[in-house]
Parts: sequence; C-alpha cells; structure tokens
Amino acid sequence: MLIKPDALRRGLIGKIMTRFEDRGIKVVAMRMLMMTKELAARHYAEHVEKDFYDEMVEFMMSGPILAVVFEAEDIVRIVRDMAGATDSSKAEHGTIRGDFGLSCRKNVVHTSDSVESANREIDIFFASV
Repeated sequence: MLIKPDALRRGLIGKIMTRFEDRGIKVVAMRMLMMTKELAARHYAEHVEKDFYDEMVEFMMSGPILAVVFEAEDIVRIVRDMAGATDSSKAEHGTIRGDFGLSCRKNVVHTSDSVESANREIDIFFASV
C-alpha cells in the first residue's frame, strides 16, 4: 500500500495504520520517500498513455509518500476492502477512502490489485533499501 501525499499533509498516517493494526494485520516493511518521475513511470506504467497520467504523477510527486508492506492470509483482498472504492465519493463510510478521501485522485491510499502487482510494487519501492 502507498499512503499518498494528501494523507501525509493531513496527518492521517496514524489513523490509517491503526485500522490495519486493530485488525491484527502484520506490518513487515515501511518506507517514507519522495516519488520521482522514474519511480512513477515504473509504478504507473500501464497508465502512461492515459489522459490523467501527468496530473497523477505530479500529485504523487507533490510530497512524501509512505510505502507499506502488510502480511496476512488473503492480504490483497483485505487491504482493498478496507481501502474502499477508488473514487472516494463512491467509497462506503467505514472504509479508508470513504472516511478520509477527497476525490478520485486524492483518495489517500494506493492498494495493489493482485499478488503479482503487490510483488512488482514491493520491488519498485523496496529493492533499493
């Protein structure tokens, strides 16, 4: 999971992480960093040709992010369920995006959509550590 710049600016790290810890999910790695164009290009490779790509990259580079690796049975599904719908205006109350997100782009967290994506993203954000 990535906790995005909007969440860090608003002081939401603790509130977001507490939800996972309260659920009993193990945190195995965390790294605060600045997103670079190179990292963004690797992370968002499937979106490079989309009209929202430049705006998304600019937003992700606008402040620090927190990359987090969780461990639990069926963790990808659990994290996505807890995060809620990508568009915060459509996310259910009680989900992270439903409670804290402000828009489709400023939705406080990124979550991996599959185990394969999670492994690729872990490599992107933690390989150089």
